[in-house]
Amino acid sequence: MTQYDVVVLGAGAAGMMCAIEAGKRGRSVLVLDHADAAGEKIRISGGGRCNFTNMRTAPEHFLSDNPRFCISALRRYTPKDFVAMVERHNIAFHEKALGQLFCDGSAGQIIRMLLEEMDGYGIKLRLKSVIEDVEKTDEGYRVTVEGMDHIHCSSVVVATGGKSIPKMGATGFGYDLAKQFGLRLTNIRPALVPLTFEIGLLERLSSLSGVSLDAVIASGKTKFAEAMLFTHRGLSGPSILQISSYWREGDEIVLDMAPGIDLFEELRRARTEQGRQAIHTVLGHFIPKRLAQLIADLEGASGPIGDFSDKRLRVIANAIKDWHVKPVGSEGYRTAEVTLGGVDTRDLESRTLEAKDVKGLYFIGEVVDVTGWLGGYNFQWAWASGWSAGQTV
Repeated sequence: MTQYDVVVLGAGAAGMMCAIEAGKRGRSVLVLDHADAAGEKIRISGGGRCNFTNMRTAPEHFLSDNPRFCISALRRYTPKDFVAMVERHNIAFHEKALGQLFCDGSAGQIIRMLLEEMDGYGIKLRLKSVIEDVEKTDEGYRVTVEGMDHIHCSSVVVATGGKSIPKMGATGFGYDLAKQFGLRLTNIRPALVPLTFEIGLLERLSSLSGVSLDAVIASGKTKFAEAMLFTHRGLSGPSILQISSYWREGDEIVLDMAPGIDLFEELRRARTEQGRQAIHTVLGHFIPKRLAQLIADLEGASGPIGDFSDKRLRVIANAIKDWHVKPVGSEGYRTAEVTLGGVDTRDLESRTLEAKDVKGLYFIGEVVDVTGWLGGYNFQWAWASGWSAGQTV
């Protein structure tokens, strides 16, 4: 029999942060993960440079059935707190647009930093460890790991993440544990994920695969203004990933593919000043040329712009500024960056992330029904929720 104060299930961002904080308090901590290496999702994040936080972090950048749940953790452990750790480890970083912080080097620097912190507090890490069972006992918990002795502990922290990117080993194990101990789950679905079109529309748009542009994407009252990419399956890029968290099957999205431009007035001006230019050539001044050609073809618009009435120009401008399209689905967990939904926050204490009715059981990070926007927000939730649980376990 092996005894620890705390067993953390999952060696990702939230799990390692929780272990570090518990170790600081003198707790004996074991971190278990079935993967071959710690922090695998950290390693691939931010194009390999880890968008490790966002300086604009605020509750409104997170989705949850209870939008207020995340406030306590995010206030108690802020982006500045994590940056202080990064600076202490002499990791160079830079800020990109919208408050996003990236390593100058590789994401591996963040993983090494966390592992060094864990090692400094005597935290044990066991990888390639398949958890077979977690049981409540009179003294705390008994964790059964394949091929190992039973592990006994006072507290168990579930930091197993969601279902996104299953090729990296993501499973629904954390959700199963929550149900085992009587906690509720909200609706779970892929988020921050490319959207897909039906085959007929894909055939009409086939010439656009690989075309990118800035766009404003709306679903209902929610809008995002970032880059968009046409793919052979549908749409991707930051603005699409963002809106995917709000979009639901059966809904349409609305695209403005020439944001900040009064395209109708620009076309009218071109009709006066450049009347002999072909309509697709004029459109190519405002949007990518392949898109301009396709819009002209789809609208049956050919010939010099001088021949077009206001009514025709309005229709063409609206096809670009107000394109209504209905995706048929998303690319699913295979490419989703996160899982939307999770352990119902009604069953967790917001200050500690402990289950209200199961003493010593904690859920942190992506497994919880708190999902951030694209751009470092989910990492900040991982750090903040892990830190908060680490003050109590």
